[in-house]
Amino acid sequence: MNIKAIVLSGFLLLANSSVQADSPRNPENVIPPSPTREFRGAWIATVSNIDWPSQPGLPVAKQKAELIAMLDRAVQLKLNAVILQVRTACDAFYASPYEPWSEFLTGKMGKAPEPNYDPLAFAVEEAHKRGLELHAWFNPFRAHYPQAKSTISPDHISRTHPELVKRYGKYLWLDPGEKAVRDYSLKVIMDVVNRYDIDGVHIDDYFYPYPERDRQNRTIDFPDEPSWQAYLRSGGKNSRSDWRRENINTFVQHLYENIKIAKPWVKVGISPFGVWQPGYPKQLGNKNDARGFNAYEQLYADSRKWLENGWLDYLSPQLYWKIEQTQQSYPVLLNWWVEQNTKGRSIWPGMFTSRVANNSPTAWSAKEILSQIQITRTYSGAGGNVHYSMKPLMQNRGGISDLLSKNVYTTPALVPASPWLDNTPPGKPSLGIQKDITGKKIQLNWKPTGEQKVWLWVVQTKTGDKWATSILPANQTSYILNGDRVESAAVSAITRYGTEGTSAIVSKP
Repeated sequence: MNIKAIVLSGFLLLANSSVQADSPRNPENVIPPSPTREFRGAWIATVSNIDWPSQPGLPVAKQKAELIAMLDRAVQLKLNAVILQVRTACDAFYASPYEPWSEFLTGKMGKAPEPNYDPLAFAVEEAHKRGLELHAWFNPFRAHYPQAKSTISPDHISRTHPELVKRYGKYLWLDPGEKAVRDYSLKVIMDVVNRYDIDGVHIDDYFYPYPERDRQNRTIDFPDEPSWQAYLRSGGKNSRSDWRRENINTFVQHLYENIKIAKPWVKVGISPFGVWQPGYPKQLGNKNDARGFNAYEQLYADSRKWLENGWLDYLSPQLYWKIEQTQQSYPVLLNWWVEQNTKGRSIWPGMFTSRVANNSPTAWSAKEILSQIQITRTYSGAGGNVHYSMKPLMQNRGGISDLLSKNVYTTPALVPASPWLDNTPPGKPSLGIQKDITGKKIQLNWKPTGEQKVWLWVVQTKTGDKWATSILPANQTSYILNGDRVESAAVSAITRYGTEGTSAIVSKP
């Protein structure tokens, strides 16, 4: 091919051709470093308006502005994912054909936003513009929240199928022992997977409910006698506790399998209570056992089994304790979870960032969160963290946001890849260089190649012996360089599975 080469501002510029990494036009054979990989996420809780919107019934413009501010703060802090709660209690923060609009959005259950818009579609679009992953967070079995104030709407499941709903203390709860309940919650979640371009489905620690107590302070048993008796009549042999756990196991397994059939790139994440069972891990002859609440026996959550069976793509155990806390030490628990990860899934522990506060005697120091992030980085089996929640990061509570930016989130990071889902690399971009329209700067331009869909671009520039990295959304295919300083530039593609392709590179001749 007859290629016209032009040297401009110290760069070799190629017209009508891409620059190949192993081309003689790259005589230094420059190889950029692998970009940083670390999950940096934050939960955006909508129940009781914990994070968003700041209060129910805000004007739509205000709702949108608040959410955009959170996404912008995520970008500013170099986070790469947000986990947005879209179903708090059989309600919806999106246009659902099955469940009513959430009162935490509009102030009244069943009332649509005015003017009408779809918050989840809006959130996905705005997150993706910024190169952020958007994970949709569901509560699969909670049916009504005590802090809800509006009248329950006629299309709520407690009205349409009251036989599936149980009153438990101050809550309404779906009975996981009913196959119809598990099928219903799966249908609701799969509707979102199929209709929205989300990057993940996320469920937290609420399976069977946390124990409620009566007026005499006695624990109330969950009222699932009808489904339990039906199980026994069918010939079931498990104990009641094992039966309840198996109900949850079945749901988790079916959720994972159905999502992978529909959209295999959509990650499935679970954030269980941080201790699997009291006594695990065992420390120093049981002296420092991780004691306390028993999620295995009270929420019927066998979270270790889900990890061992690979029924998830990432686990975010809620490690909401300090490093120095003897019985539930953050690094001790993290080490135990990493040891259980026999299938090599992602471990991204949750941190109690909301415990950081200004001028509170019981609050955590922001340095505790920084130290936990630094500890996480020492474990090869752990690849990031999730902050609970977005509010302290918005408020810069205790200076936490400033410290994150200055100390641990100083450079951009890619979400760790999920090679068990797909490890096919995308094509090397077709890369060219030209002056921008001002004639003062040099602009990289590139196009995707190959069949793999591009999710992000990694642009790396070399000045002296240092490389700088930028991570750009898929729809951005140009980048302005400072031609007097930058000596080499590289562009590579990232797929929805997190797999990186070969870099296209251009260097000074």
